[in-house]
Amino acid sequence: MSGFPISMATPARFTAPLPKAADVVVVGGGIMGVMTAWYLAEAGVRVVLCEKGRVAGEQSSRNWGWIRQQGRDLAELPIMVESMRLWKGLSSEFGAGLGFRQEGVMYLARTEAEMAGFEDWRKQAIVHQLDTVMQTPDQIKARISGVAAPWVGGMFTASDARAEPWVAVPMLAEGAVARGAVIVENCAVRRLDRVGGHITGVYTEQGHIACEQVVVAGGAWSSLFLRAEGVDIPQLSVLASVAQTEPMPEVFAGNAADDLFAFRRRQDGSYSIAPGSHHDFFLGPDAFRHFFKYLPTLKADWRKTRFRAAAPRHYPDGWRTARGWQGDEISPFEHLPVLDPKPNMETLSGVQDEFAAALPGLGRPKLRSAWAGMIDTMPDVVPVIDRAPVEGLVIATGLSGHGFGIGPGMGRVVADLVRGRDPGHDLSRFRLSRFADGSRLRVARGL
Repeated sequence: MSGFPISMATPARFTAPLPKAADVVVVGGGIMGVMTAWYLAEAGVRVVLCEKGRVAGEQSSRNWGWIRQQGRDLAELPIMVESMRLWKGLSSEFGAGLGFRQEGVMYLARTEAEMAGFEDWRKQAIVHQLDTVMQTPDQIKARISGVAAPWVGGMFTASDARAEPWVAVPMLAEGAVARGAVIVENCAVRRLDRVGGHITGVYTEQGHIACEQVVVAGGAWSSLFLRAEGVDIPQLSVLASVAQTEPMPEVFAGNAADDLFAFRRRQDGSYSIAPGSHHDFFLGPDAFRHFFKYLPTLKADWRKTRFRAAAPRHYPDGWRTARGWQGDEISPFEHLPVLDPKPNMETLSGVQDEFAAALPGLGRPKLRSAWAGMIDTMPDVVPVIDRAPVEGLVIATGLSGHGFGIGPGMGRVVADLVRGRDPGHDLSRFRLSRFADGSRLRVARGL
């Protein structure tokens, strides 16, 4: 299984005729949108999910495949604990093909300061009764064969898991359809149709859908869509590169990362490898508009960011990307149905070196394939899950690279939000107003 991400070269799987009307339209076919549609359909709501390109064509098939509770922002953690339960149920429904396996997540520290951060998180998260334990160097060597890295310790959660994202998300979309959702690929939502401030439908490239509620779960495209509707969110995107190695002997069945590199075992015996915390960032108009909101994060992480002068043509924050259009006009979403950025091969070469230095028995891994994705992120590295100041509009975006694992639980939460039901979790950390009400932003720990 090569596991290369989904792209526009992937044949369309969801080609249902576009309905004339629905109760809810979901914008975006990543795991957030898919699972929102799943739970809405399960509740008997008429829901249509519109995806401009392919279901899971962007970050939902390009991520590491980790399903982790460990290291979560404490406001996300209760939803993630629920999500882990849901993943187990999904595994029972879909079987081994989903790729769900609870082999654990290991965070590895090269400094005592990192270890102190791990221990601080563990103490705060203990109320959730996770099986997280601290690790000595000898315990790490007992879990990971042939270790030579100078790790001073680590943190391990055995119940954390993984799945194969490019397989899992389309499977989940099939499950949503089986429950009554309609999913339509090659169908960008261009604009909202509003009368007197209330949503009455959406304009898509395939036609109009009458509806009273819309969920924007467009990942890296959400900010561009919302701004055209007069809703401003300080969302930006960073490029994250990932590679698949050739099959290699197993040294650790689970997922592991330090500040320099991350790896996880795959179903075919290869590994997914990636930078531990380094990424690329394209400078564009929104980057300058939101500069001061991102300043605290920038101060902490600027050495881990490679800045590029401009995004490629048609990217969401491209210098020439349109910021305004009408419902009967071709939108920016149609110019680039799938964001398929080129990986940073220089960065991945460094990951190969770090992998070989840490695990010399395996040597420098040979790469079978490499790819990249654009991660939608927010200044405080937690999402916006909230109703917008437009009647009938719900925002579910900015999951900041944490979306795959938490997707089932967050989809259930958003579905309840749409239905006017108590989501069962405190969502105040994810409110839209935090960027404008004078609140001091609290940046997630980013473990």
